[in-house]
Amino acid sequence: MSAKKGWWVPPEGEDSVSDKFLRKTRESPLVPIGLGACLVVAAYRIYRLKARGSTKMSIHLIHTRVAAQACAVGAIMLGKQLVCVCWGGR
Repeated sequence: MSAKKGWWVPPEGEDSVSDKFLRKTRESPLVPIGLGACLVVAAYRIYRLKARGSTKMSIHLIHTRVAAQACAVGAIMLGKQLVCVCWGGR
């Protein structure tokens, strides 16, 4: 094999991961905002893991996942509402 080990190269004619991410960001700018909010909530909840008290670890992690997913879904719903209100829907 002549390819460098550790490097993945997309097949010819396909976009790279960064090109695909930038294209999707231009198409729907609230998705990266939702992703960022998801990561911030997950990081905060993991940081607060020390102060969870008597709550079981599994329950704390489930609450973390639900809060992070709610941020992502909320950003998608906000984007949908903005499209309907500002541009007359599609």
